[in-house]
Amino acid sequence: MSYPDPLPGPSEVKDLDPTPRSPQVKESGPTPGSSQLRNPDPSNEPSRPKKRKRIPDPPSFLLSPMKKRPVSSHLTENEKTIAINVYKYINKTMVSYPYKTEIIKRTAEIIGTSEKTIQRVINEQKNPRPPSAKPRKIHQLFHDQELPTVDKVLRAVNDDEDLPSFKRSTMNRILKKLNFKYSKRSRNSVLLDRPDLIIWRTNYLLRNKDLRSQGRKIYYMDETWVNEGHTANYIWVDQDVESCRQAFLNSLSTGLKNPQKGKRLIVIHIGSEYGFLEVATLFLNPKKLTVKAITIAKWMLTISKNGFKISLQTWSRGSVIVMDNARYHSSQLERLPNMGWRNAEIQEWLRIKEIFFKEEETKAHLMAKIDTNKHTKKYFVDQCAATKNITVIRLAPYHCELNPIELIWAQIKSYVGRNNKTYKLTEVKQLLQV
Repeated sequence: MSYPDPLPGPSEVKDLDPTPRSPQVKESGPTPGSSQLRNPDPSNEPSRPKKRKRIPDPPSFLLSPMKKRPVSSHLTENEKTIAINVYKYINKTMVSYPYKTEIIKRTAEIIGTSEKTIQRVINEQKNPRPPSAKPRKIHQLFHDQELPTVDKVLRAVNDDEDLPSFKRSTMNRILKKLNFKYSKRSRNSVLLDRPDLIIWRTNYLLRNKDLRSQGRKIYYMDETWVNEGHTANYIWVDQDVESCRQAFLNSLSTGLKNPQKGKRLIVIHIGSEYGFLEVATLFLNPKKLTVKAITIAKWMLTISKNGFKISLQTWSRGSVIVMDNARYHSSQLERLPNMGWRNAEIQEWLRIKEIFFKEEETKAHLMAKIDTNKHTKKYFVDQCAATKNITVIRLAPYHCELNPIELIWAQIKSYVGRNNKTYKLTEVKQLLQV
């Protein structure tokens, strides 16, 4: 009885493999007990990013119901943007053609608000309200001569059925976004192009352009003031020095001291693109901060008579002088009556001018007779300049930026501030004369 051959063992299977094999070479390397194996070189190993372990969410967090937004609070702009994005995403990713109500319901569940709120946000996105609705509420308060406050604007907006209701803090943010600023009220109101100023400015610019086209030289007159403590506004400050003792121990200083304003020096000058007139300089040191009209009138008299006779000899005839409408620039040869005069004074003036009037006429009727006879103001400077064939034109009120000499004053005051060391009036005067 013959038995089948037994299955070959593992070693016999290797011998039965017909594929030839190359002889195995034993690589030389560190032995298990060597130091290279204990301290491998980290630079030779490839860098592998460390995997962050994912912390699973606790079951209580996943099983808890979704929280909804409080009903009393309105959606912010960012929340409205998120709601619109969720609505668009659901509309694109749903397999079947969805109904609009299903999309709104699913969006409301994700955002945590009501379906009505989502519908209102979508309607606002499709039909945005005009941005001028809220500013009109504020300007309506201006028209009604009322002080606009946040509470008044909030009440006006919330009472309007066409506008949504807001909280006081939200209304405060809306006012800032609408470029409204809560600032201090000033007595010097900002002029927003009064009709009379528009006409005055236009006439001045057209006349100035016409005189330039004729080749006439234009001189500009203006005044400025400089305090004896005038200095630079910006300097380098060592922020590490916090006390006088610290500066003394470190052999440092506490920096420059801030001088007092001190006395004021007023400078009046006339100049053109060819430079200033040397004989036309006037320095005043008034005790008060205002220029007295009498002092300026005397100086104007000197400039008009002596100055024009001496300095205007170098001027070509037909020159032009530009000045502003300051009271001491506009000294009248003869004062015209105004509503501040008494009736008897106006009647006496009319008798001198041989203008007929009745004794029983009121002040308004008397003033109307002066206007109908076309009596205009005549200035002392204009008459003196006319003798030398020189024209005087005046800037429009509140338009000092049209006088180029203002740029020169800025440079001069900057120079004085950088070089003023003693903060004395004599040094300031010397710096102005350099």
